[in-house]
Amino acid sequence: MFVSRVILKNWRNFRFADVQLGQRAFLIGPNACGKSNFLDVFRFLRDIVKPGGGLQSAVNKNGRGGLSKIRCLNARQPSYVEIEVYLSDESNQQILWRYAIGITQESRGHRHPRLKYERVWKDNTLLLNRPDKDDEDDEMLKTQTHLEQVNANKEFRDISKFFESVSYLHLVPQFIRHPEIFSGSGIPEDPFGQGFMERVIKTPEKTRKTRLKKIEEALRIAVPKLKNLTDTKDEMGIPHLEAVYQHWRPNAGRQREDQFSDGTLRLIGLLWALLELEKDSLLLLEEPELSLNAGIIQKLPALMYRLQRKIKRQIIISTHSSDLLMDESIGGEEILLMTPGGQATEICLASSKEEICDLLEGGMSAAEAILPYTNPSNISQLGIF
Repeated sequence: MFVSRVILKNWRNFRFADVQLGQRAFLIGPNACGKSNFLDVFRFLRDIVKPGGGLQSAVNKNGRGGLSKIRCLNARQPSYVEIEVYLSDESNQQILWRYAIGITQESRGHRHPRLKYERVWKDNTLLLNRPDKDDEDDEMLKTQTHLEQVNANKEFRDISKFFESVSYLHLVPQFIRHPEIFSGSGIPEDPFGQGFMERVIKTPEKTRKTRLKKIEEALRIAVPKLKNLTDTKDEMGIPHLEAVYQHWRPNAGRQREDQFSDGTLRLIGLLWALLELEKDSLLLLEEPELSLNAGIIQKLPALMYRLQRKIKRQIIISTHSSDLLMDESIGGEEILLMTPGGQATEICLASSKEEICDLLEGGMSAAEAILPYTNPSNISQLGIF
């Protein structure tokens, strides 16, 4: 199962967006166009259904700060936020589920989020249509979705399980290398890797060893001096990654993650995230090219594809990298092109633009044909600033 279509209204940068998605999608566009905000749609749905979450938490926590900050600044009437997601079968592309939610807020008082509507379809049959009579009799019921309630979502719990599977990665090497510097409990779901070592060590031993062995095989190619990647604990019981770096001495030196380079740590985190996904899950990657050598970046799409096809799962990637988009297997139908407009960001499949299709059919790569469309119109003036 994968997200095959997303419709947004008044969500952050987007007054309106309606896009088709495949098993793999690349988000490209200039800075501040809304790539992270588009990814946040799926994190938001996950935050609704995860244990301890819910609509109120999803709207107000994890950096969202309430509906007024989620709602597009250029929203018109109707001004409530709307999200609609289609979930399809990966084998035959048939639409299995459709979930739609509209969110408003109290007109006065605490301005708590409220459901404007919540709807669920299965095979085009409407299963849920709120508000219903109970909602109208008790306004407090509109503070929660049925999707987040196990006593109410039995008929469509597959949707809840899928949204709960969403994972996001934008690993920050400093969090892994020096976790003691960053106090507090960290951000829920640990998107930046502060608890990455705990995540690794809590994985069952057999699975952990298998994954680290596969990661080592990749690292031996990408980081030629590295071998024998393993997990260990120090005398205080704190988990570490450890590897051997070959050098001029007869006995190679052992190093732990605090001595690994940024690129090595980001590559380890990326490979781990790709290996830990299960069937019917969604992985969100933000700029996976950061800190990596250009030659490694060019191989990432093929690497992701090989890991994807073993267990069908969906990956959505935001990127600025021409090296990443040089891969000949990437088609215009896999690229979402974001263009800031006068009042909001427009988003479309690159394949919907005839001039881009002509360039791709003429032999250009996605990087050559599409990335120029993401350059700010007056970028040449930056050189004379």
